[in-house]
Amino acid sequence: MKAIFLPIILVVLGLAVGVGGGISLRPTAERSDAEVAEAVEAPILTEFLKLNNQFVVPVVEHGRVTSMVIMSLSLEVTIGTTESIYAREPKLRDAMLQVMFDHANAGGFNGVFTEGANLVFLRKALLEVSQKIIGNDVRDVLISDISRQDS
Repeated sequence: MKAIFLPIILVVLGLAVGVGGGISLRPTAERSDAEVAEAVEAPILTEFLKLNNQFVVPVVEHGRVTSMVIMSLSLEVTIGTTESIYAREPKLRDAMLQVMFDHANAGGFNGVFTEGANLVFLRKALLEVSQKIIGNDVRDVLISDISRQDS
């Protein structure tokens, strides 16, 4: 009889210790202040603003234009800011063109110019210059069209 009770007592005792340990080591539902603030913060509502004209960027090799890159861009902006951004569009286009010229001069439009890493680098540079001109109302730069014509 004692031989049967000992294994049952050990199983019950092991089960009780396991359940107790699981309960005491369970992660708490407490959140840090940053997590609470992030959860409470309202999402920023955005809209898309298509820049009026395409960008035409010459690709120069050995002092000669070898191709032309044509791009259409849109901006993801905070709602209600489109009019103020359109008012500054000439300055924004000038800064964006300079970024595109620099990208072309660095060889960014040579070879497989639509490669993911290439476009990520270009988008990031365009976003930085857009935020420098417009401010944080510009959330992202989208390349909606890109093509290259070789001559």
